[in-house]
Amino acid sequence: MNGIINVNKPEGITSFDVVRTIKRLCEKKEKVGHAGTLDPLATGVLPVCIGKATKIIDYVMNETKIYKAVLKLGVNTDTYDKEGSVVLTRSTEEITKEGLIKSLKAFIGEVSQVPPMYSALKVNGTRLYELARKGIEVERQPRKVHIYSIDILSFNLPYAEILVHCSKGTYIRSLCYDIGEALNCGAAMWELERRKNGIFDINSSIKLEELNSDNITENLVSLEEALIKYPKIYLDDYFQKLFINGVAIQDKRLINTIPDSNQVYAVYSKDDALIGLGKKNNNSFKIEKLLI
Repeated sequence: MNGIINVNKPEGITSFDVVRTIKRLCEKKEKVGHAGTLDPLATGVLPVCIGKATKIIDYVMNETKIYKAVLKLGVNTDTYDKEGSVVLTRSTEEITKEGLIKSLKAFIGEVSQVPPMYSALKVNGTRLYELARKGIEVERQPRKVHIYSIDILSFNLPYAEILVHCSKGTYIRSLCYDIGEALNCGAAMWELERRKNGIFDINSSIKLEELNSDNITENLVSLEEALIKYPKIYLDDYFQKLFINGVAIQDKRLINTIPDSNQVYAVYSKDDALIGLGKKNNNSFKIEKLLI
């Protein structure tokens, strides 16, 4: 069983709970892993990789994301969301939709984010949320993320619903906090739904509770479909053997057919079987990930 299931994660469970459920459905015979953590509060798209598909988890995680989030304005919590303790409240009387639209413009493009203390990021081998639960706060290094767009779906004080298209690694809770500070009223994330992760869309997802041992196979997305964004390269038997053995191929008969350096390619056999992922660096072509 090899492929990816586009799970619609319910609220109240962890991403690892989803993995455990699917592993049970596979009768623990397959390797299973998720491609991008969703907090228990969050719902929506959670790609779960099974079998050989676990080899491309990093590639699935690297895709852009779309989130629908509800902010509660006028409140700050220690976790930046509704599950935390309220640490500050401020008036929202002067907040308008026009003011929110104006403030959001500053967050479009490449921005620096400080990861929240209540996150799974590790510092010196310890997850931040484990330190936070002990009342320990440590310095976190800002990280660059890219926000492509933020649209307001609804505005009804103290709540605002937004749709965010962003890069991998974006903390929506931190974004909500930063928006609140820009408005000088504070904000916390009240709801979060991941609508899209690369090719995986909420509209084609399956609810976790609807998955069972009888329908799990029919809900698998193939590796070929998951990697459809990568240009294809076909290798004959000679080059295929070199590629599989990890040889940096410098033969111009192949190199001259590959247009772009530093581009990842989906590599297929002459019989249209997916072999792996490869990349051209200068004058050589080499395996990135073997998928057979």
